[in-house]
Amino acid sequence: MPRQARLDAPGILHHVMVRGIEGCPIFLDDQDRQDFVSRVSQLVGMTQTRVLAWALMENHIHLLIFSGPKGISKFMRRLLTGYAVRYNLRHRRNGHLFQNRYKSIVCEEDPYLMELVRYIHLNPLRAGIVKSIEELEGYPWCGHGVLTRRRKNHWQETKYVLRQFSEETKKAIRVYRKFMGEGKQQGRRLDLVGGGLIRSLGGWSQVLSLRESRKDIKHDARILGGEDFVQDILREADRSLRRQLKLGERKRSIDDVIKRMCKEEGVGEEELRNGGQRREVSRLRAKISSHLSHEKGVPMAEIARHVGVCGSAVVKAIQKMGGD
Repeated sequence: MPRQARLDAPGILHHVMVRGIEGCPIFLDDQDRQDFVSRVSQLVGMTQTRVLAWALMENHIHLLIFSGPKGISKFMRRLLTGYAVRYNLRHRRNGHLFQNRYKSIVCEEDPYLMELVRYIHLNPLRAGIVKSIEELEGYPWCGHGVLTRRRKNHWQETKYVLRQFSEETKKAIRVYRKFMGEGKQQGRRLDLVGGGLIRSLGGWSQVLSLRESRKDIKHDARILGGEDFVQDILREADRSLRRQLKLGERKRSIDDVIKRMCKEEGVGEEELRNGGQRREVSRLRAKISSHLSHEKGVPMAEIARHVGVCGSAVVKAIQKMGGD
């Protein structure tokens, strides 16, 4: 069994799953698979994402990744959008290719890292695509053969995974192979692909709502880990959500001010927001900007986005109001 060393983990661990819409294939041939892999290769460096394990199946994909500094959203959005556009053009089809949004489970590293590597890399064997662990090493569309040095790619993280088994590479590969062999009889591991307790709640806002009502939440289907880890993630989600809610409330307040003052002055809201320069519009824009700055404490750059001019124009308008 592997050691449970963290070895300076480079980011948050995510098990990402992507499925074809209504179970339809997302890879029709090896050219499709190579296109997907090439896109992963390009984006890994651009986003500082690190891929530890991966498997491309006919109608779904597994990725085990350490997110980069800006999370996984940019990586996944560019990966899936670019691939879907190319796929639809090549196969002369229209419409969505993937089922809803990708599913991402935040994972506690120490108990789950190697179990997830094994589970993901055994997918082609469980599906009967390959007949043995030995054949799996030569299979080009999952990361197992890269870890055993039978295959090569420059973008898959191998040292971090192998060091979980041994500091010496040859020994690490030998122990990893044994570890994989011990798991070949495993079936589908529901405990590794997310539970079902609150999967359909509808986002972090629902998690926060339950927590504030003091209902007991023992786990979340998007989090794989022990109680302390889950609570840490949920606390961070709370903080992030509260920031989003605060920004949302401020935007609604700004919109209400603009709507009310435009109605009072008989100026079209669309004309104001689109940068209209009539004297009445400019005067009202200065009045709104001054109110938002002095009464609401809204930053100049944010005011500018709402009233249709640049930040320096907002500053000048407010200064002019002060001189009137």
